[in-house]
Amino acid sequence: MTSRTSRDVLGRGLSVLGRAIREQPRIFAVAVTGSVLFGGLVIASAYIVGAVVGDVVVPAVERGSVGVAAVALAAGALFGISVLRVVGIFGRRLGAGYMQFRLQAAYRRRVTRRYLDLPLSWHQRNATGTLLSNANSDVEAAWYPIAPLPFAVGTLVMLVGAVASLFATDWALALVGLAVFPALFALNVLYSRWMAPRQARAQRLRAEVSGIAHESFDGALVVKTMGREAQETARFSARAGELRDALIAVGRLRGVFDPMLETLPSLGTLAVLVVGAFRLRQGAITVTELVSVAFLFTVLAFPVRAIGWVLAELPRSVAGWDRVRRVLDATGEMRYGDVALDPADPAPATLTFADVGFAYEPAEAHLPGVEVLGEVSFTVPAGKTVALVGPTGSGKSTIAALAVRLVDPHTGVVRLDGVDVRRLTAGSLAGAAALVAQVPFVFDDTVRANVTLDRPGIADEDVWVALRLAEADGFVAALPDGLDTMVGERGTSLSGGQRQRLTLARALAGRPRLLVLDDATSAVDPRVEAAILAGLRAPTAGGPAASILVVAYRRATIALADEVIYLEHGRVLARGTHTELLATVAGYADLVTAYEQAETDPKQQRTPDEATPLASGLEIEVDR
Repeated sequence: MTSRTSRDVLGRGLSVLGRAIREQPRIFAVAVTGSVLFGGLVIASAYIVGAVVGDVVVPAVERGSVGVAAVALAAGALFGISVLRVVGIFGRRLGAGYMQFRLQAAYRRRVTRRYLDLPLSWHQRNATGTLLSNANSDVEAAWYPIAPLPFAVGTLVMLVGAVASLFATDWALALVGLAVFPALFALNVLYSRWMAPRQARAQRLRAEVSGIAHESFDGALVVKTMGREAQETARFSARAGELRDALIAVGRLRGVFDPMLETLPSLGTLAVLVVGAFRLRQGAITVTELVSVAFLFTVLAFPVRAIGWVLAELPRSVAGWDRVRRVLDATGEMRYGDVALDPADPAPATLTFADVGFAYEPAEAHLPGVEVLGEVSFTVPAGKTVALVGPTGSGKSTIAALAVRLVDPHTGVVRLDGVDVRRLTAGSLAGAAALVAQVPFVFDDTVRANVTLDRPGIADEDVWVALRLAEADGFVAALPDGLDTMVGERGTSLSGGQRQRLTLARALAGRPRLLVLDDATSAVDPRVEAAILAGLRAPTAGGPAASILVVAYRRATIALADEVIYLEHGRVLARGTHTELLATVAGYADLVTAYEQAETDPKQQRTPDEATPLASGLEIEVDR
């Protein structure tokens, strides 16, 4: 079983290296050329040293005088060989490093691009820490053997040349070489076999440690308010301890094999001297040949290690590549069509849901999906405001996600201006519809950058129009540097309501024709929220004209809608104006009344818009 595992790791590792060579053939050729040049010159230098000793030093000792011309020639030859070896080393190292870093950069981009292509359902099944590890340490691990690979290839060429040289010199010395070199290779294979499971475990634990750290940091508010610091520290320490032990196991194995790999070539050199002295006494070889072969074994000790480095890193490479490939091979990416909406069309869009059904994928494949929506049908007419109202878990946020195609329906169809959103190009959909989510996300950048997101055609005056519609122009103008103010990671310098208004301004700056608000003003004062929605329904000059789909719970917000869709258990139970539903649907009336009581109850009331953010930049979020 161990042998099969070792062969499997070796085969898959060589496959990964083959992929690298196919992707960077020219750079690899440069690196291997430099390595082969170095290897050839190592062999040449051994014979030059032998010639210097046998033809210059020994005769000079016998004569008792040194020939200046001979010494100068020998010095020149050694200097020339050294210069060419430096050129080979430079080409090998530059090419290998360039190849390794290009591959790492390319695959980081591919993994990140794949993350953006995959649907939210895939991301929900994968921990953020694991995804960070995939894009960073796993990519590095996959291409780590690239650095010694050209050296190892050049070493193989050098070994072939060395064995041929040994046979050309003396068969007895060649047999010593044939014993040492395979022994080195076998030792490296054994090293790789034992290292494989240890490297794989260490790579898996790196991802787990990263995941726990990210989860603890991201949930710092919960950890602190619930007094779980000691428990979280212990949880992290336990997994970090496992990683430490795994890395120690890797280091311990290296500590056993490294001396053996260092010692074997030295024993070969000793064997050459013993056998060579015997052959020299027999007159089968000369002093020059003996010195050349002994020196050759001495200088081969380090290059031969390059093969061991590659073999030793293959298990880690395979483990990293398997984790990277899991992302690259993941299915379910969202495919777009070729229908493009007119980007110059300023008219509000019409959104239609026709018998839409949706179920979240289970965490495990054998489990059934969880149905969230069933046969949902409604329309947001052009220029109108439609409110979604319903208890927690009724599917409101899922409808918001479907409206901007963060997910696709399992049944039915979502249309924008009569076109199935699955047929639209990605640019068309992003330009026509915008979502402002429940939890605002603010980048660690300036106010201007957070609003524009580097989208072309959004000038400062457009930013101020969007801020004014979002009721954010006042607090932005009061900031120390205005639009140039840095807001900190996740907007730590802003209150919850300010962050919500900033993300709303971001959506408005793109002049969407459909605006989807998923409880996007829950953290602002009700009066501010009413002013925002009133402004969106009747925008000032220069502001966008958009149809609005809003997930709402406040009575004042709901009352502004042209139509209200009341949901329960993923089904549309009723529709009409707020007044109509209040009078005819008991469940709706009870829910809106409960919302209103929660807002007016001093024990439950919250005004995060006026509150100062916590030191960590996090605020208590109320589940609506």
